[in-house]
Amino acid sequence: MPTRRSLRVRPLIVGAVAAVAAFGAVLVMPDANAAAGTLGAAAAQSGRYFGTAIAASRLGDSTYATVAAREFNMVTAENEMKPDATEPQRGQFSFNSGDQIYNWATQRGLKVRGHTLAWHAQQPGWMQSLGGSALRQAMIDHINGVMAHYRGKLAAWDVVNEAFAENGSRRSSNLQSTGNDWIEVAFRTARAADPSVKLCYNDYNIENWTYAKTQGVYNMIKDFKSRGVPIDCVGLQTHFTGGSSLPSNFQTTLSSFAALGVDVALTEVDVTNASTSQYAGLTQACVNVPRCIGITVWGVRDGDSWRSSESPLLFDNGGNKKAAYTSVLNALNAAGPAPTTSPTSPGGTTSPSPSTPPSGTGRIVGAQSGRCLDVPNASQNNGTRVQLYDCNGQANQAWALSSSRQLTVYGNVCLDAAGAGNGSAVQIYSCNGQANQQWNVNSNGTITGVQSGRCLDVWGTGNGQQVQLYDCNGQANQRFTLS
Repeated sequence: MPTRRSLRVRPLIVGAVAAVAAFGAVLVMPDANAAAGTLGAAAAQSGRYFGTAIAASRLGDSTYATVAAREFNMVTAENEMKPDATEPQRGQFSFNSGDQIYNWATQRGLKVRGHTLAWHAQQPGWMQSLGGSALRQAMIDHINGVMAHYRGKLAAWDVVNEAFAENGSRRSSNLQSTGNDWIEVAFRTARAADPSVKLCYNDYNIENWTYAKTQGVYNMIKDFKSRGVPIDCVGLQTHFTGGSSLPSNFQTTLSSFAALGVDVALTEVDVTNASTSQYAGLTQACVNVPRCIGITVWGVRDGDSWRSSESPLLFDNGGNKKAAYTSVLNALNAAGPAPTTSPTSPGGTTSPSPSTPPSGTGRIVGAQSGRCLDVPNASQNNGTRVQLYDCNGQANQAWALSSSRQLTVYGNVCLDAAGAGNGSAVQIYSCNGQANQQWNVNSNGTITGVQSGRCLDVWGTGNGQQVQLYDCNGQANQRFTLS
């Protein structure tokens, strides 16, 4: 199968950071008027991400890698996590290229979306030769094998991709021929394989609310939610071409899907000739819908795009910002603070509202334990996990909240989440401006990660208890006082 998609023919459808002393830090809330200088940082101000598709073969291009690392806080593997790449022979998995992207991203503080587990295209030859129950079992085995490798590491998975036809019915494919319940089976298998990752359905031409395909997908999601089929998000690819431009009801589409109890994301954005008005419009629609959690453009520079002849991205071939870039950045910077009721955890958990913490010495004290958030042995090494310990007034327990929602210690080291799933380690790391280092201090005493939506959590009250992320539950082990 080709590694680059063929273009589809579409129907026409209408501040300042708080000063930190070594002892006695003062906590301040972010300046709502601060403007970020990169797409990822600007999106993170409202609790969202701005990502890109990455090709492993291009990471050796210094311009490509520099722009990608600087501008984005989420990446999607362009082809390296698809079925033909990850299971070229039945039962023999290959993750070299996918891991190359994952490692490159996480080493730079970027999160990763998985794309994709079950799709009629880019199947390995052995899978194409199967049918019926044999193909169904192969799909299940593939999901289990790939998700086991990345369990607890990814922000989301596109579990099923492009399963609907333009008339709103199911696409005729070898997977559909295994039975109409194949999508449900895929999602149930995925939830069992990794309970912590967001599970998404992803498709193109579902941006116009009145279009038959949009309604077909909407009705499936509505059915799934009514029957408890595990699904957390819907990805709208948002490939806008000359025959498929930004529809006037795009925001209605996003809010209608969100009203079903799922997050929405724009997952593969590119626009013919990088229309400034269309890029600004799609970005504005997303930030207007609290459950629109992020935007991903499908490639870094125009020359990296599968539609390179149409110059559809935010950077030209030389890596220079285009006019559309500025329109997107401005829309992101104009967005309000992180949504106060944006569900970000699998299963629909909602985040409490951020509030202004009291000023004081900068101690973060557990409500249940009475002990302080502490860096063991006053370490300043990247990756050191934070813990609870008796409050002692030393610099390794003095925290400040910056205008970009970073909790800093020693003046320039950030509280950092090593992942987004339940049980992810909370550590210190050099500040990099990414969403895994941004926190909401909430009115109910919880501290939630902007990227994960999960709470700071401890499993005990004694000295040395390590801090982690976990689904917010309102218990005392997830409440802290900033004094």
